[in-house]
Amino acid sequence: MLVILTDDQIFAPEQVCQSCLLASESGQPRWQGGKLCCGEAVRQCTKHQPEQYKCVMGFRIANIQ
Repeated sequence: MLVILTDDQIFAPEQVCQSCLLASESGQPRWQGGKLCCGEAVRQCTKHQPEQYKCVMGFRIANIQ
């Protein structure tokens, strides 16, 4: 499950991505083949952290399983 992270809050992608021009037609982040197509990977500090990405709008997106 993808979530949007800010300094003090967690949002569902539907709340943020709907206004992004790079989002899918359904207002979701473009997630394909286990990678975020509308952002770039952020280096993980530890193996126990979920995969994180930085989208072009500046938000951090985490892939929580």
